[in-house]
Order: sequence, then structure tokens, then C-alpha cells
Amino acid sequence: MMTRSHTVAFQGVEARPVEVQCAVAPGLPAFNIVGLPDKAVTEARERVRAAFSNMSIALPSRRITINMAPADLPKEGSHFDLPIALALLAALDIVPAETAEGTIALGELSLDGKLMPVLGALPAAVAAVEVDKQLLCPKASSAEAAWVQAASVIGAGTLLDVVRHYTGQMPLPLAQPGEITTDSNHKDLRDVKGQERAKRAMEIAAAGRHHMLMIGTPGSGKSMLAARMASLLPPLSPAEALDTSMIQSLCGLLTQGGIHRHRPFREPHHTASMAAIVGGGRRAQPGEISLAHNGVLFLDELPEFSRPVLETLRQPMETGEVMVARANAHVKYPCRFLLLAAANPCKCGYLSDPARACARVPKCGADYLGRISGPLMDRFDLRIDVPPVPFSDLDLPPSNEGSAEVAARVAQARALQSERYAKIANCTQNADAEGAVLDAIATPCADGRALLQKAADRFGLTARGYHRVLRLARTIADLAQSENVERSHLAEAISFRLMPTDSPR
Repeated sequence: MMTRSHTVAFQGVEARPVEVQCAVAPGLPAFNIVGLPDKAVTEARERVRAAFSNMSIALPSRRITINMAPADLPKEGSHFDLPIALALLAALDIVPAETAEGTIALGELSLDGKLMPVLGALPAAVAAVEVDKQLLCPKASSAEAAWVQAASVIGAGTLLDVVRHYTGQMPLPLAQPGEITTDSNHKDLRDVKGQERAKRAMEIAAAGRHHMLMIGTPGSGKSMLAARMASLLPPLSPAEALDTSMIQSLCGLLTQGGIHRHRPFREPHHTASMAAIVGGGRRAQPGEISLAHNGVLFLDELPEFSRPVLETLRQPMETGEVMVARANAHVKYPCRFLLLAAANPCKCGYLSDPARACARVPKCGADYLGRISGPLMDRFDLRIDVPPVPFSDLDLPPSNEGSAEVAARVAQARALQSERYAKIANCTQNADAEGAVLDAIATPCADGRALLQKAADRFGLTARGYHRVLRLARTIADLAQSENVERSHLAEAISFRLMPTDSPR
């Protein structure tokens, strides 16, 4: 006789269905697990044996074989404990076989039978809906999984609770989703004295999800500005919150089953490895660019990052997704982020100050910023100089306009974009527009076209740069609530595209 339960194996944010088959046959006593299990899955038999013993359930003196199909799909993680135990309980006629077969289960067993929280409950709930099955998981993970409204989620505290539920002795209630958490500790843009041009650039970047590079001397306020970018962005929509939380679920970043509505803000150190930034490792885990999905990735001291790490950002910045390819895994993660970067103008940082700069000026500046390749630099829609703030400005009272006022304009511009791209696949903000879509929404007027042609000829704009200026101008027009892209919008977009070091041809 063979009994079945069901679970999932994770490949990126995708939960692949796995059938756990249990056969109890005559022969020498044994407990074997097959189906390409890793070490954690192989050790499940000892945890299951101890949990059964704690419940006074004796395993039969027969040959027990657990097979996890498909057999060529790697099974990794401790969440296979519960489905193995459930299939074995059904084989021993302790729980009905049909109820075990109609359930997707995941959970780690402790030796006393308690169910420990596991990673990936949210993607598992999505998979359960797709195959029309109920999800059984640890109580500590159930609030997270219950955010998938179409899913029927049962949270159990112990294996004994599972037995009582399926035998009708003490049915467990359906799990309820955790609380929506919002980040009320955002730093306010009002705290920044001066830097009006940088503030304007941040508003445009937030409105259209445009990548932005700030170059300035140490202490000019680059990091201070970057820390306030999150306060300019609107909360995640329900669909975006679920999409982002699925990645966080795989990394164990969801606390008490709560879903975050604030956008992620990730700021890895410049010593981070390629696997930490892009994703990888033994289990091809998501990296910082995926953890920043639908949010902001801030790279301070950009030239100090290793060249290979920076070059791997080029494709994800364009496509909004990354393929982590390893010998034993090919996993795709979403990574539609806003890249905010900061850099000093040279190694010492005082290129523009004759009294403090080193003796290698201006060659030191060219060498230092030369660590950022041309193709990567070309992908920044906004490139601005952040000069030192005069001491006289530090004594001025705070600005009348703070993050709330700027965020209101950003929200209006994003609402226009949501309406504009509602029926266009893979396009949600102006930064995504390309081809015929870009031509339709950002056609400049005759004067604007002449100005753009002049700038392209004089400063050698690439084809990518040309189209990024159009996207930027479209966002500036949206902030101005203008239906058409005017010459003034293009002029401002061009000014943000060029660096002071760019020389005309």
C-alpha cells in the first residue's frame, strides 16, 4: 500500500509541486528517503522518528520507503519534515489517506513534535491555490501564508495538533493574515539644507523610477539625500507588496507574518561579493538587487565596488530580472529596482578644491571615475554634481517643503503612469517604456526635437542615452501634469543627463 502527501520545492520564487510517496512493505526494518534529497531532508527521518516516539506512536518493524517525485528535482531544506510525517501517518491509518493527499504541507519538526517555522510559506500558498489544495504549515508561518486570499491555510503548533485536526477530534481554524506594517521612521527631506538641484533630481527619479548617480565631495550630503529617497516613494500596491514579500519570505525577512507596504531600501557595503549583490551561493539565493525589488538599491562609494560586481548590474537594470545560473540550478528572480549611487569625484574626494586636492589632479579624477565603465554610466538617467553646502546655508531655517509635499507630486505622477501603462505588459513606470510605446508617449514638439538633436550631436549621446532623455522628459512632464513633452521638459532632462566633466565635441 502506498500513501501520498504533497509539498513544494523552491526554485527561486517559484514553488514546484512535489509528491511525497510512502510505502510500508515487508522486509528488514529500515527507513529510507529517496528522490534526490539533501542532507537536511535525509536527516528528517530521525526528526520524524523522535516526534512519533514523543506521541507514543511506534514505527512498524517493516521497510519504510519515502520517495519524493519528481526524483530528478533537488529537494533542499527542512520543510519536508511535515509532509513526510503526514504521508507516514496516513500509511499507518492514523489520519485519513484522502485528507493527506489533498494537502500541501511544509514544516520542520522538533524532536518533541513541535512544528518550527520555515522559509517560503508565502510562495507555497500561491502554489496551493494553483493546484486547488489546502496548505498545512507551522502556526508561526501561517499568518504569512494567509495573505494569499484565495488560499485555505491551516496553522498547527505540533504534530499532535495535525492528527487531532485530520481525525476530527479538534479541528483547527483557518489562519488569518498578519498585520500590515508601515515604516513611520522615514527621514524627512526637510532636514537637508541647500542642494535644491539634487532634491529636484530625486523627485524626478522617484516619479519615474529612473536610475541616479550623485558625484560630490565628502560631506556634501550624498548619503543624507539617499537616506530620504524612501520617504518620497508611494506605498507598495497590494500586488507589489505580495510580489516583494515572496522574495522576503524565501530569505526569512517577514516578521510575525506581517506584510510590508513600504518599499525596500537596501544599501550593501562596497565589499559585498557578486553572490551577495546578484544572488547565488549553494542554493542560488536571491541577492541584494532582488531584495530591492520594487524599491531602492543604494550603492555608496560606487567606484569602490569590484568591477565584475558592477558589470553584472547592467543587464538587471535593463530587464528587471536576473538569471542566477549555477552548475546545479538556473533560477530567475525579479529585480525591478531604482538604483541610487553615490561617488566621490576622485580618490581623495577633493578634486574641485585646490587647497585640499592631491598632486595628481585632474588625472586622479579620471582614473577614479574610470572604474565605472561607460556602458554602466550610460544606464544612469540622472547624473548630477552635489557641491559642498556653504556654511551660510547651514544656519538657514528648514525648507517649507519636506518629503510629504514632494511625495504627493510623485504619487500623482505615478498615478498617471499606472493609468497610461495599465494595458501594456512589463511596463509600469516611464523607466520601462521603449520602442513604439516610448515614441507614442514622449514625442517631442518641433522645438524640442531640434534641441534634442543639437544636444545629441554636440555631446555624442548614444541611442540609449537619446531614449533615456525622452523617458526622463516624459516624467518631468508628468510631474508638471502636462500631456505633451515640451521643450522645457527636454531641456531639463538634458541638463540632468550631462555631467560637468562631459565636454562638447
